[in-house]
Amino acid sequence: MALTGGDVLLDHGHEGRVAYLTLSHGPYTVITWEMRALVAERFAAIDADPNVRVVVIRSDGKHFTSGGDIAGFMEVDPIDFTDLGHNITAAARSTRPVIAAIDGYCFGVGLELALSCDIRLATPRSQFALPEMNLGMIPGSGGTQRLSRLIGLSRAKFHILSATRIAAQQALDWGLVAGLHEDRAALDSATDELAGKLADFSPAAQRTAKEVLDKGIDGPLYTGIDLERKAYAMLRSTHDFAEGVAAFTEKRKPNFTGR
Repeated sequence: MALTGGDVLLDHGHEGRVAYLTLSHGPYTVITWEMRALVAERFAAIDADPNVRVVVIRSDGKHFTSGGDIAGFMEVDPIDFTDLGHNITAAARSTRPVIAAIDGYCFGVGLELALSCDIRLATPRSQFALPEMNLGMIPGSGGTQRLSRLIGLSRAKFHILSATRIAAQQALDWGLVAGLHEDRAALDSATDELAGKLADFSPAAQRTAKEVLDKGIDGPLYTGIDLERKAYAMLRSTHDFAEGVAAFTEKRKPNFTGR
């Protein structure tokens, strides 16, 4: 059955504080319907684990992912497509910062998965596309909305309506990715270093910053500023903020606990 196959492997590093999700399904990392469900299941486990502070999504194939299992879609009842993007966008709902480490193709649902992450890092050979127009379809897991918010409406219309790929350097220039690294090894090293850095910060501050940024961007400026102000006041009462101030004055590294 075309809907099944592949895996989303879960392991941990940095003393359990970083969760690694690895897309695994051949050299082109085709994402099946089963893998979509696994993404949501893995994030449910991660969000229930108080030790995890950061999530990394990567692939063990030659490419991050060439997209979804196209033939398998014909086996899915149309009504099931109404909730298509909920599982693949679990990263956006996670309270943890999520990093996507992208090497090679990042197409279709793979790009939509990456767009739902907070930070994207890539290599110079990476290419990005929402090619659904080639199938007489549109992106269905958040691609139209997230891409337009990241690179602008005009650019998003061009690349979605024409199914044109975005090269790595262009993706960097437009802010689609936060950095390019020479090759897969360099990407893995940079991703691991960033994940370790984020894991050292206050989980409460990281969670709050993600929420303020995500919710504030779609509202009027004054609403976002008001949200930021109230979140700042809330964090003033946390143990982590007191620890951060104490560590600063004592010239030592803070020990944040998330309280």
